[in-house]
Amino acid sequence: MIHRIFSSTLPSFKELRFDSGLNVLVAKKSKDATSRQTRNAAGKSSMVEIIHFLLGADCKKDSIFKCDDLVEHKFGLEFDLNQKKVEIERTGEKPSRIIINKADRLKWPQKGSTDDKTGELFITNTKWKEVLGKLVFNIPPDLPKLSPTFRSLFSYFARRVNDGAFSEPTQHFKRQFDWDWQVAISYLLGLDWKVPQEIEKVRVKEKSLKTLKKELKTGVIGSIIGSAASLKTKVTVAERKFKRLQEELSSFQVLPEYRELEKEASTLTIKIAEMSNENTIDEEIISEIEVTIKSESPPALKDVKKVYQEAGIVLPGIALKRLEDVENFHNAIISNRRSHLQGELDSARNRINKRTTEMQQIDHRRREIMEILNSHGALDQHNKLQKELNRLQADVEELNKRYKMAVTIETTGTDLSIERKQLHRRLMNDHKEQSEIIEEAIIIFEEFSSELSEREGSLTIDATEKGPKFDIRVEARRSIGISSMQIFCFDLMLIVLCQKNDMGPGFLVHDSHLFDGMDSRQIAKAFEIGSRVADKYGFQYIVTINSDMIPYLEFSKDFKFEDHTLPVFLTDDTEDGGLFGFRFE
Repeated sequence: MIHRIFSSTLPSFKELRFDSGLNVLVAKKSKDATSRQTRNAAGKSSMVEIIHFLLGADCKKDSIFKCDDLVEHKFGLEFDLNQKKVEIERTGEKPSRIIINKADRLKWPQKGSTDDKTGELFITNTKWKEVLGKLVFNIPPDLPKLSPTFRSLFSYFARRVNDGAFSEPTQHFKRQFDWDWQVAISYLLGLDWKVPQEIEKVRVKEKSLKTLKKELKTGVIGSIIGSAASLKTKVTVAERKFKRLQEELSSFQVLPEYRELEKEASTLTIKIAEMSNENTIDEEIISEIEVTIKSESPPALKDVKKVYQEAGIVLPGIALKRLEDVENFHNAIISNRRSHLQGELDSARNRINKRTTEMQQIDHRRREIMEILNSHGALDQHNKLQKELNRLQADVEELNKRYKMAVTIETTGTDLSIERKQLHRRLMNDHKEQSEIIEEAIIIFEEFSSELSEREGSLTIDATEKGPKFDIRVEARRSIGISSMQIFCFDLMLIVLCQKNDMGPGFLVHDSHLFDGMDSRQIAKAFEIGSRVADKYGFQYIVTINSDMIPYLEFSKDFKFEDHTLPVFLTDDTEDGGLFGFRFE
């Protein structure tokens, strides 16, 4: 329970002291108050803000504790934590620090630190929330995201009007995510809160998948990834090319002298061609010599005579030999000619034979080289093949990645649908196993609801594919008053169950905005029910209300409203009538 709310540095602050059971903070309105001097500025909601501020709430720039008039002042809370009295303070100037004034024999889950200048013992606000989570709600440390936190659970026990907490029973602020209230309420009731946590993970994946599928159809991602079917074809073709080249490269033998042998084979080929050409020339010479030899014969005798006669006429006085000498001379010439031609013929034939033998030897060497070149390869060829193999391997890997991604995208929807159905079944099984808890929550809510109003509504707890659904069904048309009564019954049900399970802050705070829209009879009933239930289950019920809303005539005879009002009364009729003792912007 809360023992007191105070300020050790602001003398004008109206310290609030509380007792067990029902505690009512009243804001009065004087007869002379103007329309501008409404009770909403008296500090009723500020009391709720102080409680949140001292129990780990964020202190943002627009917080009242950041305004110039309050930022340097300490505000404190004395309350029971784990059945031990604790007193802490906090300032808007250093909101990350929680000053620990008193912690009677409390075993802290987190260690504090001491300020060297002031000697104050303090703990960071982050660690403070961990302490509160462990000691108030038994929250295990180091839970992953989407898990219950102290702040998400505590806000059901002290709703803030600025957060829009009085709109829906299951929500403590307007734009609260479904998973947040599903996890929080499941945890408070003792149901499996991890199911809505997992369902939210599925929802996030489904949302991402929806975006991806949209991009696959029209966006850049689609042009990069492609469809699974087309990618499968590309992967198959690329893998085949890669395997073929891999096999070719595995049998590839590198010959270091490949280029030298290749040059030698080329040189030998040229040489063979040159020698072949030379043989052709010699063969033509042989043919001509053979024809010449066959056509060579000595001149006829009558022709010789004729020559001599002509010579005698032309060359008179020349002494001529005998005709036989002339004939012998000619025969000698022809013989010498034939001997010379035969020598040339033999030389040509010898050259051809020599070249032919040499060509055979050269050709044999060339064949040896070609066999080596055909069975081996050059190093640069091997490197080129290896480079091409690496490129193909990279292509195959990239295509496989794209294929797997496309398959994942195309099949994830089915997988998520199956996972969601499995979680739905798991949720239904949990609700079946925890049917006693669910029935107790429904009965408690029903008792409060039926006592408060005949047509207030009934609580239903259902296991759906989207997570647990906590719904309040009302026969009549929904109104502000009905919504307020639903929240009252819902909050009272939560704290009763928490008290039974030795969990929770041990107090419930309701701002006067809860009663907006209720008629006087319902307000009176709410006070009486809250007082009775708080006494029965041992928790503290703190309420703020405007004086003109107090339904004195509707209270039961045995209910003494004045016995539960705090001695401090707030009003904005005067400058110092508010909670802080002065007006501030």
